[in-house]
Amino acid sequence: MGKAARLDRSAAAELRTRLLDWYYRNRRDLPWRRGPDPYSIWVSEIMLQQTRVATVIDHYRAFLRRFPTLASLAKAREEDVLAEWSGLGYYRRARMLHKAAQFVADHLEGKLPATAEGLRALPGIGAYTAAAIASIAHGEAVAVVDGNVERVLCRLSGWELGSRAGGAALKRQIDALAGQLVDPVRPGDFNQAMMELGATVCLPRNPQCLICPIAGECKTRGEHKKPLRPRMLSREVGYALSVRMRRQPGSHGREVLLEQRPATVTVMPGLWELPALAEANVPEGELRMTVRHAIMQVNYYVRIRTVFEDDVPALTAPAGERRWVPLAEAGGMALTGLTRKVLTRAHLLARAPLDAITPQREPEMV
Repeated sequence: MGKAARLDRSAAAELRTRLLDWYYRNRRDLPWRRGPDPYSIWVSEIMLQQTRVATVIDHYRAFLRRFPTLASLAKAREEDVLAEWSGLGYYRRARMLHKAAQFVADHLEGKLPATAEGLRALPGIGAYTAAAIASIAHGEAVAVVDGNVERVLCRLSGWELGSRAGGAALKRQIDALAGQLVDPVRPGDFNQAMMELGATVCLPRNPQCLICPIAGECKTRGEHKKPLRPRMLSREVGYALSVRMRRQPGSHGREVLLEQRPATVTVMPGLWELPALAEANVPEGELRMTVRHAIMQVNYYVRIRTVFEDDVPALTAPAGERRWVPLAEAGGMALTGLTRKVLTRAHLLARAPLDAITPQREPEMV
């Protein structure tokens, strides 16, 4: 780890100017950049945590159509919020967003705090999200440091390791340098410029140094040493796909058997999924499909078996409430990403999902 970096005032001012000029010419046209509305910026920042921009865009538009204001989100049922979030993953983000909206509506007259300090007091809003909202929506001169910004600053300063490996001391140096560099007049644009540079030019692998607007100040000029990623774990699981004709008089169409994950589990509590098979090893002749699905550091190799209604008790392992759901309604439920993926591949959902759940720092699963 190198010594603390510090630029003199003129060098810092020159860097800001060149970075902002580059940003105004090259920034992507993203829907959350079209106005300084604090609520919509907040929604976008929560969605963008550990999720790719391409995945977020359509979810963001759909979410704001359903919940266009903080008040509408606060009044919504949690299950409706989770259903609209379905496919983005990391569902705790949606729950905390909903709880924070209710707190603001009940205790702050429906208005988000205008400062980073005030925003950090809300559920689910940490230092990064608070700084992003405060700088972009309100012009507060606070630095935003996400994974992209950290990479830019480490390369700029010649620090080989990110804060995950460099520890608290390096994290303090990164935060200090970010605070020194943030533009006092246009902090929101500057923060977005830093994030944009890391997302499109200063890439984790094969950085585009020849077109980087601040390459002249960079001590690394390319990839730097990084700690090895922990190896992905592998797990084999199996689920039952059980579909029947609707039983209600006068009703038409089919319904699928879904099971709600218990509220006591730590991963995706309350979401709906296909019933788990008692035995994941499905005979080849009864295999409906195989699916590869990644959640955090685990690769799941999933076998899907068609199970007739009468065979459900013998072939599945109950873990929560079960319900036969009309297929026309299933797409609007709070489904796990895997369940939505399976029902889509089986051509059973009315609408196609956006279910890629890929952290920004990890390679995309295919």
